[in-house]
Amino acid sequence: MTQYLRNPIALAIGAILFLILVGSTLVIVPETKQAVITRFGEPQTIINRYQAGQTFGDYGAGVALRVPFFDQVHWIDKRILSVGMENQQVLSTDQQRLQVDAFARYRIVDPLRMYVSARTEARVSEALRPILASSLRNELGRRPFAALLSPERGQMMDNIQVALNRVAAQYGAEIVDVRIKRADLPAGSPVDAAYDRMRTARLQEARSIEAQGQKQAQIIRAEAEAEAAATYARAYNQDPDFYDFYRAMQSYRTSFLAQQGGDTNVILSPENSYLRQFQGRSQGQR
Repeated sequence: MTQYLRNPIALAIGAILFLILVGSTLVIVPETKQAVITRFGEPQTIINRYQAGQTFGDYGAGVALRVPFFDQVHWIDKRILSVGMENQQVLSTDQQRLQVDAFARYRIVDPLRMYVSARTEARVSEALRPILASSLRNELGRRPFAALLSPERGQMMDNIQVALNRVAAQYGAEIVDVRIKRADLPAGSPVDAAYDRMRTARLQEARSIEAQGQKQAQIIRAEAEAEAAATYARAYNQDPDFYDFYRAMQSYRTSFLAQQGGDTNVILSPENSYLRQFQGRSQGQR
């Protein structure tokens, strides 16, 4: 034994073998990873598994042991992952062709099922991407383009998330959120046609409001004229002579003031009944 200790080469080889043994036995699991330990391809245990509602730092992260040279460690991300959908064309119920760009966020909550069914997170994303596109087309295909600009959009996202979760559960994943990044009309004639339709609809709405205003104005004017006529009638019934005098003065103002500044002359006989108010009260009554 002393001979081996005096031999530096043997000592170095022993140290290397010891480090290899320690490295094959100890596993350092970070907080952001879940570890699936397999032995000859068969899952044995799961370290630092995600649990909903658990306080950060109370997981199983840290140093763990495994059987050296027999156990293998497969790392699965514990953080929220994202799967994007490439820009696709979707047809809405009002025949609008939309260019839609969306994404979904998910988390691996069952690492064992995920390892058995997909092995890696990349395969999970590949499986979820076409389902996201299909669910999005189905939802938008049942609604008009304006629904994307209304509170109904939130319900659409919830429906897509439910449909996507049914597939994600098969891979040990859970959909956290679904969002539409952009939903645009294609450039060119469709956009111009959409703007023309919007402009026409607003003009029709403006004409309708204007017609309603004119209708209300006519009603108010007619009611005011009827009320004025009723007032005149009451005044005539109370004092017919005063009413006759008042109406004559209005007629004189309209007739005589209209001739000022013109070349037309009005010639009437002093005995003309139209000038009765200028003849005096007593003469006008004869």
